Amino acid sequence: MEFSPPLQRATLIQRYKRFLADVITPDGRELTLHCPNTGAMTGCATPGDTVWYSTSDNTKRKYPHTWELTQSQSGAFICVNTLWANRLTKEAILNESISELSGYSSLKSEVKYGAERSRIDFMLQADSRPDCYIEVKSVTLAENEQGYFPDAVTETRSETPSGVDERSG
Repeated sequence: MEFSPPLQRATLIQRYKRFLADVITPDGRELTLHCPNTGAMTGCATPGDTVWYSTSDNTKRKYPHTWELTQSQSGAFICVNTLWANRLTKEAILNESISELSGYSSLKSEVKYGAERSRIDFMLQADSRPDCYIEVKSVTLAENEQGYFPDAVTETRSETPSGVDERSG
């Protein structure tokens, strides 16, 4: 995926107050970034990790820089800004980068399904295959290069499995 404008690289010093992170750029400048992810981010915000951030030209923003991605010390990329997860997934499906999701003729976003009219992130369709429902989640809990979801139980997240079961019945 290409970011416009391109993201800038820094090294994470610390994350604090849920919404803020201090980083150091390759040229030695220390910056405070806005962190759009309020989760614990256990294993995804380790001091020394490479951070990729964007810069806004909006002069009214208190913190013009936003933490978008982390690249762990082992090289894994992590979407800190949850807005990117669906965009990255859609691009991967359209580019047929995920072999299990290739060969479908139609991709629909934000599709309602089931008796409760729940909304799913993506639905893939093809004449010769059953519909494929895709729900995208950003992983903010990582341990030994394995992502876990959710990092905390919430009412909304606990309802998702019943909706998924309902559509297959």
